[in-house]
Amino acid sequence: MKTKLITTLATLALFLANTLDAARIKDLTSVKGARDNQLRGVGLVVGLAGQGDGRIEPTERSIINAMERFGLDITRADQSRNVAVVFVTADIGPFAKNGSRIDVTVSSFGDADSLQGGTLLQTPLTGADNQVYAVAQGPVAVGGFLGGNAAQGATIQINHPTVGKIANGAIVEREIPLEIVTPDGTMNLMLRNPDPATAARLADAINNFYPASSLATDAGTINVKVPALFRGQETNFLASIGQVDVIPDVPARIIINEKTGTIVATQNVRISKVAVSHGSITVAVEPKAAAVQPPPLAPAGTPPVVLGGADVTVKEKVGNFQIVDEDLSGLPPGLQQNFQGLPTLDRLTTGLNALGVTTREMTSILQAMKSAGALHAELILN
Repeated sequence: MKTKLITTLATLALFLANTLDAARIKDLTSVKGARDNQLRGVGLVVGLAGQGDGRIEPTERSIINAMERFGLDITRADQSRNVAVVFVTADIGPFAKNGSRIDVTVSSFGDADSLQGGTLLQTPLTGADNQVYAVAQGPVAVGGFLGGNAAQGATIQINHPTVGKIANGAIVEREIPLEIVTPDGTMNLMLRNPDPATAARLADAINNFYPASSLATDAGTINVKVPALFRGQETNFLASIGQVDVIPDVPARIIINEKTGTIVATQNVRISKVAVSHGSITVAVEPKAAAVQPPPLAPAGTPPVVLGGADVTVKEKVGNFQIVDEDLSGLPPGLQQNFQGLPTLDRLTTGLNALGVTTREMTSILQAMKSAGALHAELILN
């Protein structure tokens, strides 16, 4: 009875673990054809209170052109430094409609000190085809700060005051053509992290609800035929399959950033049975001086001779030579065979922590284990 209860609890634990590891199809994929597009433009930010551009040619030309559009005929711009030439960039989503608003980023082009307090004048934003898709305008919100007295050489700068954002600062004037359904009535789902196993599982999950409708054409694409019930209602079809849970197959991978000492490993990292020894040798050199008195027959007044020396001490920390592998002894004998394929990441980290290693030392150990062929994972060093 006790063994049966343990087996039931173990099975329930595995089921709950799989459920927790599952992700929705809408979070794993994007629809081919429904993509963002980049927009850009060049504009003027005014009202900078002496923190704008100096007298540089792009700024002067931009001011003159702007004034000409308002019917003012000027031949030169002043040196008030209240104006700055900026690049304006934005991403327009696939479902943005005429009249909807999008965020824009404003970045200084010239030698302006700060964009704080400035206002972007009306700026057309074009796409890669040089068509205007949005128009931006509004006050710039800067995430940085520049203060103090520059004339006296005392200034304080926090973050980057020459880059700012305008929330909902652009109005969409032209919609992006959207085609997510092919002429043969199918659509393609693209995995954000391509993987053959994940693609196959995703296609099977959709086929469970809509038989013979999905096929994984490659590691990153799933071709889905829209059922007749949803013809003309592709949005409803995407909503229905988007809530289906799929367990993605995460590759065994360890990423090490030696600059910050960060180690990130996926749960599928496995190791073969391996012995790891960790120890260190410390050599301490302590300078020491000794005075030697002159011999008995030496001339009077002969000073003693000072000889230099050093005490050398060698200390070797006892190395820990431990076996690192999967430990299934805590499970009932009847369950050990069922758990043979579980990931060994927990056991690996437990074994390395038992050796008392630092993050940098752990990096060297992982590299050595990879060279020995005992670490079955992709090791990426940044």
